This record gives sequence, structure tokens and C-alpha cells, in this order.
Amino acid sequence: MLNIDEIQNGVVIDHITAGTGLALYHLMELEKLSDASVALLQNVRSQKSGKKDIIKIEGDIQSLDFNVLGYLDPQITITYIENGHVTRKVRPEQPKQLVNVIKCTNPRCITSLEEGCDHIFALTPSGRYRCIYCEQEFKVQNL
Repeated sequence: MLNIDEIQNGVVIDHITAGTGLALYHLMELEKLSDASVALLQNVRSQKSGKKDIIKIEGDIQSLDFNVLGYLDPQITITYIENGHVTRKVRPEQPKQLVNVIKCTNPRCITSLEEGCDHIFALTPSGRYRCIYCEQEFKVQNL
């Protein structure tokens, strides 16, 4: 059995849909963390869903944007740990706007034609994201 030590100070991102943990890892740019240890566990047994992915981050998490998690997977939970104790557990909400998280796939969109243009998507009442420039809807499987 695989053993990963308990976290003293950091976060556990849990209930990630099995097989999507690596994409989340890259989306959050966790490879760029220099003052934190990161463990990515894939296909972990789960009573609720059969299998799941988990990311454990110990150390400085101040630079991380957890808002993107609500966009990626509504089942995700974030557990904050301080001095070896859980201080809070939250389920992130869908952000109202995503900036440079996803890219517009419309070849005629200004973001495809102009260099340096931010890719901005707004949350619609239906719970989907649309490019604010061309109204192209983004589908999660485009990741």
C-alpha cells in the first residue's frame, strides 16, 4: 500500500474525478511551486465514487488560485490544514469569470487574431462559460 505522510500545513484537494488530477495539476501550475511539496495521487479507492484523484500540497499556498477548481469539477473539496489540524473544508463555487485559464477555440475570435489579448470567459445563467468577445461556449472536454 502507498503511504503519503499527513500534512502539517497546507491543503488537500480531494474528490477529484479519477483521471483528471494531472490536468488540474497543470491548470493550477503546481509544477511552479518552489516552496511547497506536492503529491498527486491517482485512482485512489473511494467509497462514494469507486475511484478518485487527490492532490496534497504542504507549504506556502499563498500564490495558488483555488477559484479555478469550482470551474473544473463541482465535486472537489478543499481541506485547509494548519499545525496538523483541519481548520476548514470547503467546496469551491464556480467563478463568475475566468481569465487566461481556458482558451477560446473560435479561429475568428479576437483572442486568436491579436497577440497579448486576455482570454476571458464569463459564467452564464445556464452554468456554462462563454467567451466575452465572440460568445463561443467552452466545453470542459476541450481541456
